[in-house]
Amino acid sequence: MHKAFLETNQRPFPLPESRWLMTQTWNHLLFCHWPIDEKVIQPLIPPEFELDKFAGKAWLGVIPFQVTDMRIRGLPKPPYLHTYLELNIRTYVTYKGTPGIYFLALDADKWSAVWGGKIGALLPYRKANMEMQERKNRIHFQSKPLDPSQKERTLSIQYQPISESYSPTTDSLEYWLFERYCFFILFKNRVFRGDIHHNHWKVSQAVAKIDQPFFFTLFQNRHDAPLFHYTRKKQAFMWMLNKVES
Repeated sequence: MHKAFLETNQRPFPLPESRWLMTQTWNHLLFCHWPIDEKVIQPLIPPEFELDKFAGKAWLGVIPFQVTDMRIRGLPKPPYLHTYLELNIRTYVTYKGTPGIYFLALDADKWSAVWGGKIGALLPYRKANMEMQERKNRIHFQSKPLDPSQKERTLSIQYQPISESYSPTTDSLEYWLFERYCFFILFKNRVFRGDIHHNHWKVSQAVAKIDQPFFFTLFQNRHDAPLFHYTRKKQAFMWMLNKVES
C-alpha cells in the first residue's frame, strides 16, 4: 500500500471501494486563486451543480504544473507519453452536498494527454504549446493554445516559493481550496464524478509574475489581490470515471 493511503482524515468523504486506475506525479504546481463575482462565474457552471463558496465568496483557480510518471495500474509508465505539461482553470462546486472541482478549461502539450483526458475522463482538454524551465529556483511557464480563437488562454508566468512548506489548518481558506478529492462534469445531461486521492497538501507561500493575458482577463471586475501557493511534488491516484445516480 502506498503511504498516501495511510492519510485519509483530510478527505471530506471516504475512499472509493474500487481499486485506483491510474497514478501520476504533479511537479512544480503553482496555485493561483482569485475571489470571483458569483454573477460572473455562475453562467459558466451547469445548473446541476451548486457554486461552492468560502465566507460568501466564489473562487477561481489557475494551476500550471508538470506531470511525470503517469501510468496505468499494473503497467510500467509508457516512454515519452508519461510526462507532459498541463494548465488547469477551475472553480469549486458541490453536487448533492459533496464538494468537488469543476474544470472550466484544461490545456496540455501532448495530444496523448489531450485525448486521454477527453476520452477517459470526458474533460474539456485542448492542445497547447507549452514550456517549463527552472532557473535559479524560479519556474518559468508558458502556454499558448493552438486555436487562435482561444488566445485568452495564453499564459506566461514566473513563480517561486518564498516560505517553508506547511499544512493549512482545517478551518482555513487554503484547506478549503486544496483538499478536494473529486471533480464533476456534465456530459449528455448526465453527471459524472472522477475520484482522486493523495496525501494532505503541504504548500509554501509563493510570488508570481504574470506577463501575458490569460483566461482570467475575462473577469475584469476583480479587485482582490491573488493568492499564490507552491508545491514541488505530489503523487496522485485516479479512479475510473463514474456516472452519479440522479
